Amino acid sequence: MYPPAPVLPEILRQHAEQAAFLWTVYDRAMLYPEENPELDGLRLARLLERLEAHLDGLRVAGAEGLRVAKARFGEYPEAGELFVVRMLQPGAEELRVAALDVERVRAYLKASGRK
Repeated sequence: MYPPAPVLPEILRQHAEQAAFLWTVYDRAMLYPEENPELDGLRLARLLERLEAHLDGLRVAGAEGLRVAKARFGEYPEAGELFVVRMLQPGAEELRVAALDVERVRAYLKASGRK
């Protein structure tokens, strides 16, 4: 058995930033598809792949990934950052963004005081 890989806080911060940004882009595209018509099904799928990869990068780091995401949310208490924190909570490991009810996610973020 190999020892666990070292955790690189700077890389985790980048994962958290990118995941929050990509969620914001995805949410806006779903809410206002007419604003960005070139964001077709293929491009949305690629965006989701990137978002999932960043979330997975944080999940692999376990508690340290969640800590970094929470710290990022503390610095920038925005909807994207809260979304990332929520996706890293225990029990959310199997959640995939494409399967989420975006309306419910928006309602959760709004109820938590975020746009």
